[in-house]
Amino acid sequence: MSPPPTVTSILSQCMPPGMFIIGHRGARAVAPENTLAALRKGMACADSVEVDVRQTEDGALVTVHDPTVDRTTDGHGAVGALSLREVRRLDAGGGEQVPTFEEVLDLVLRRCGLVVEIKEIGTEASVCEAIREHGTDRILIVSFHASSLEVVREILPQVTTGLIFSRPIEDSIGLALSVGASALLPRADRLNRDLFEQAHAHYLLVVPWVLNTEGEVRRAAAMGVDGFATDNPCAARRWVEGLLMVEAAR
Repeated sequence: MSPPPTVTSILSQCMPPGMFIIGHRGARAVAPENTLAALRKGMACADSVEVDVRQTEDGALVTVHDPTVDRTTDGHGAVGALSLREVRRLDAGGGEQVPTFEEVLDLVLRRCGLVVEIKEIGTEASVCEAIREHGTDRILIVSFHASSLEVVREILPQVTTGLIFSRPIEDSIGLALSVGASALLPRADRLNRDLFEQAHAHYLLVVPWVLNTEGEVRRAAAMGVDGFATDNPCAARRWVEGLLMVEAAR
């Protein structure tokens, strides 16, 4: 049983039959992750683009995946120990700056769907307020932290949320439902047909991550997943369109 159409259309206003595509950290295979350049690349082919949000020492929201800036910039230190000015001085690759969350919202909203991953417990209110100011259409807020999704639901009950997991959870479906989530985002190797069927039986979207080969996309399509995250949205778009052509020819 598939989730209702009103839910599956959250991330794309013109979603093709089958699966929607999320550009993971924008399009990290072709541009520095979580930068405006990566988002522009992702928006060219994806139904939605995804960013990771953290908070600086002085309370600004920026899009960085790791707790530190060491891997993704030419700087060092914890994001939460650096000021916004210090973070903005860093090179995030190819001369790109680390964007503020507000810059991301300005760039993406009304042009593409946006998936926002809350990385840190305690930042939910700030993230929700920024989203409220920019508009909540085509937003999906996700997190590994079930408690963060509870807070989001209290502040922005109209926004769709999703529970991410990479390690086994005794009852991932029950946990997602308990915090009002509408989507389950398992790491690709945690996806199996039993999980998929149970999730759909409870009207939960199933959106695995990160699918970066045609074979992985074919496997997910055969299972009937609703969408997937990928580091290369334009390649993924070609694979999905190829699957649709094969299906149409049958």
